[in-house]
Amino acid sequence: MRYIESEKIAETVESLCISASYELPDDVLAALKKATQKESNPAAIKILNQLIENARIAKDEKMALCQDTGLAVVFVEQGAEVYVKPSAGEGQSTLFDAINTGVASGYEKGYLRKSVVTDPLNKRENTGSNTPAIIHHTIAPGRKLKLTVMTKGGGCENKSRFRMFEPTADREEIIDWIVNIVSSAGADACPPFVVGVGIGGDFELSCLLSKKALLRNLGQRNDDEFYAELEIDLLSRINALGLGPQGLGGDTTALAVLVETAPCHIASLPVAVNIECHSHRHKTAVI
Repeated sequence: MRYIESEKIAETVESLCISASYELPDDVLAALKKATQKESNPAAIKILNQLIENARIAKDEKMALCQDTGLAVVFVEQGAEVYVKPSAGEGQSTLFDAINTGVASGYEKGYLRKSVVTDPLNKRENTGSNTPAIIHHTIAPGRKLKLTVMTKGGGCENKSRFRMFEPTADREEIIDWIVNIVSSAGADACPPFVVGVGIGGDFELSCLLSKKALLRNLGQRNDDEFYAELEIDLLSRINALGLGPQGLGGDTTALAVLVETAPCHIASLPVAVNIECHSHRHKTAVI
């Protein structure tokens, strides 16, 4: 058994929140640069270059890439041999307590906008700490703790959608629906997008798959040839929309489409689409 103190977890999450908000991942930056070489619209090229420059300034000046510093979504893979030990004076502090402590500290120290309200429908008062975070926890073999923080903005998250198809739906029907969802997102979700797609599982798992898909490297295709081709076809169809960077026209509506799947019930075909904006912020650490 390996013991990890909750203070160490909180410090790691704090660092991830700040670095994710300040530094665009290398694969996203590379995709933006590649898009400038393929883009045919001069105005779109200018916008893409501005996004690249914005990323440089944010990293160099240590400031947020976007004013919407998002809801903290934390993916946790806890090794089966890892035990979270409360730090001195913390009583019965849990793994989730440590994560939320880290989020609150990261958003405070990083001067990041706090965007969480206590009650979704009634008072909607700001918690003042950007907590509680959305936490997805799984158990994995081994003696390590893997933490991934995604700072997910409201504008793009609001355009995400779910649909339960008939199990007889074919490939083209699924493609048409996904492309329509991206088209409907429009400029409000700040293209160029990264599009996560979850197919299979059930109601909640398909949505989780669509968000987990966003954690993949943008240049990595699905291991299954069928779904790899689906990703390629979806990206081509989405970019043919002509929505372009910031919705002002061009060939670059999306940088990548990433599909994840799971087995499902014989009577079901759940599909979820999670839209991510060009400010695709996520960081990972392993303790």
